[in-house]
Amino acid sequence: MSIRNWPAPERPRERLLSLGAARLSDAELLAIFLRTGVSGRSAVDLARHLLSEFGGLRALLEADLPAFCAHLGLGPAKFAQLQAVLEMSRRHLAESLRRDSALENPQQVRHYLKSLLRHEPHEVFGCVFLDSKHRVLAFEVLFQGSINTAYVHPRQVVKRALAHNAASVILCHNHPSGVSEPSRADIELTKRLTQALALVDVVVLDHVIVGDGDPLSLVERGLM
Repeated sequence: MSIRNWPAPERPRERLLSLGAARLSDAELLAIFLRTGVSGRSAVDLARHLLSEFGGLRALLEADLPAFCAHLGLGPAKFAQLQAVLEMSRRHLAESLRRDSALENPQQVRHYLKSLLRHEPHEVFGCVFLDSKHRVLAFEVLFQGSINTAYVHPRQVVKRALAHNAASVILCHNHPSGVSEPSRADIELTKRLTQALALVDVVVLDHVIVGDGDPLSLVERGLM
């Protein structure tokens, strides 16, 4: 049965408008994005099928173009729409951080970093550059590959901090394995960068590691 023939209170769009997006299931949210189903399947049925095939919402959202388009009901147009939605979400988080102090809302900083780094298939290291009021000036990915003292060069981090006239920075990198526990190399790298940036009066506020679940803060772990 087509969704338009469902009772109004059961339709995903009407449920979102009356209850809010947070109350909807993954399948209902995806059905609203899909808008239409395929022959013999409503948008909700198709959404459930796709979530089952991908193994969940995250895998669907992180799929590349060929993998995405290989599934029933999906194609380049839907892929482009989805990427636009994801990028708007990231930019919304970035604008919110530029208005407020990063230290007043550390959870929002972590959500922002997770949205940027969790989907990366390889390790990347970046910095959030902050002004004297701890508002975000910019975020940059500075290095890619194995994140350790041999590949992350303090000189480049200092150079970018000075270019942004940053008063402080938040270091960050991802663990593609999903395990966010810091390694000995992570801790040693943090010490080296903290010492290098201190020479130009830039303070390292935290080092955030992005994996599955909530990102890990070295400050909250007492490792800085």
